[in-house]
Amino acid sequence: MRNGFDRQLKDLNSELIRMGSLIEQAIEMAISALVRQDVDKANEAIGFDNQIDEQEKKIENLCLKLLLQQQPVAKDLRLISAALKMITDMERIGDQAADISEITVHLAKEPYLKKLEHLEKMAKETTYMVIKSVEAFVNRDLAMAHDVISHDDIVDKLFSDVKTELIRLINENAENGEQATDLLMIAKYFERIGDHATNIAEWVIFAITGEH
Repeated sequence: MRNGFDRQLKDLNSELIRMGSLIEQAIEMAISALVRQDVDKANEAIGFDNQIDEQEKKIENLCLKLLLQQQPVAKDLRLISAALKMITDMERIGDQAADISEITVHLAKEPYLKKLEHLEKMAKETTYMVIKSVEAFVNRDLAMAHDVISHDDIVDKLFSDVKTELIRLINENAENGEQATDLLMIAKYFERIGDHATNIAEWVIFAITGEH
């Protein structure tokens, strides 16, 4: 009985890794399309969200099977409950990557007001947070989960820097306002991705310790 349960838990870990990989690709596609003003890649990234949604359903079904067939208690129940919470945040990250690409399509018509180095850094940091939060769950690694949470401060600082710079550009020339607002919205989406990755890490801590 326990061997079958452990096999299903292993499958759950594998599917979460797969979903994390899909999200990593979604973020990378979104930032690549944005920086290069590549409408085709942006549209590809928008469509990619469907794969993430399907993976969420697959994991949800696996979790429900574990709950109904195995009737887990204590720590095992926490692991499955945490996984169900995690995939909700992961699905939202996929939505936000798609939202970034939708704005990218709109922005592709004219040159950027500034280099997008802060947004590229936000993409890099949030990708790291997503991947490490899933790894923390799979490896039951508390230190890694706390490391993910600490990285949210970096993302918040980058968002603040972007906001300050874009406000300055609007003050210098009101015609910069429309594009600056779109870029600020993209930065906000990256900041939200960081928040969702933090939520995932907090659910990992709950799964391991029972405290949230």
